[in-house]
Amino acid sequence: MSVDRRLIITEYLKKHSIGKASDIAQATRRSTQNMSRGLKEFEDRGLIECLNPSKSTWKKYMLTDAGRNVIREMDGKFI
Repeated sequence: MSVDRRLIITEYLKKHSIGKASDIAQATRRSTQNMSRGLKEFEDRGLIECLNPSKSTWKKYMLTDAGRNVIREMDGKFI
């Protein structure tokens, strides 16, 4: 996964409790496909969870406890 995409998604989810690929893409001027791919990779690693998994589009995601812990650790290392 691209570090750039990883940081974009992480920063977005730090500021928003729920995110969709289209919202992240619009806010960051990236492609929706690129953000969807990143969100899927985060989900596969257990860092986020899909709130509406039965939908094939317009999926909404939020951080898991593991995802919040990773962000806390990252923030601590950059201070």
